[in-house]
Amino acid sequence: MTYRVIALDLDGTLLTAQKTLLPQSLEALKRAQEAGYQLLIVTGRHHIAIHPFYQALALDTPAICCNGAYLYDYPAKKVLSATPLAPEKALRLIDLLDEHHINGLMYVDDAMLYENPMGHVMRTENWAKSLPEHQRPVFRQVPSLREAATQVDAIWKFALTDGDIPRLQTFALTVEKELGVECEWSWHDQVDVSARGNSKGARLAEWVASQGLSMDQVVAFGDNHNDISMLKAAGLSFAMGNADDVVKASASRVIGPNTEPSIAQAIYQHLL
Repeated sequence: MTYRVIALDLDGTLLTAQKTLLPQSLEALKRAQEAGYQLLIVTGRHHIAIHPFYQALALDTPAICCNGAYLYDYPAKKVLSATPLAPEKALRLIDLLDEHHINGLMYVDDAMLYENPMGHVMRTENWAKSLPEHQRPVFRQVPSLREAATQVDAIWKFALTDGDIPRLQTFALTVEKELGVECEWSWHDQVDVSARGNSKGARLAEWVASQGLSMDQVVAFGDNHNDISMLKAAGLSFAMGNADDVVKASASRVIGPNTEPSIAQAIYQHLL
């Protein structure tokens, strides 16, 4: 099989714990591009929060964002295809968040909105402040997520966090059952809620088909539960050494952790 596409998760995979790109990864991916591979970011992040990495990788491909909720064309600055949350489901979810006292970050149009500062928001805002101003994602505290939800065009997903992980797990199961939505873990203390049918694997397969290719021609790298759909579907997939066992079991191969030049080594060994 001739591989043509390299699909890359960001957090926990291509990025270090400090949210940086290893120089070895950049060099290997540059060589892969020169060899004819198309590189694609496939992330749980909002498109406004991947700009520095998209730029550093010198990409011209669209990005799959918010766990497959939408495909974003960076050069044209527009959404190419999307399945946002239905407004009535978003409003019902907000009610459930209030009832159960769970914190939620709402990903909309071109911003991320929240009512209460929480760990995920504070961590990401601190990272954002380290970026040049033109690359900083938009975080905005609002008096009411419910009111804000009625004033936007699209709600891509909610990122839910709570210090009590078992409680968050129970809440996610309740939400999935009551609302008929997708709940995927994107970090050890974060579960993402999006429209039913959204996944990294599904949106990736859609884009791959639009290029006249098949998923057998895709090489995927990931580390978390929201990567499983693309790891299973890709012709060749690599789980990072820092991944959970269930994620590792979903990949063709397991490589070293994201703190080491593991991706570069895999590219040189298997693709170049």
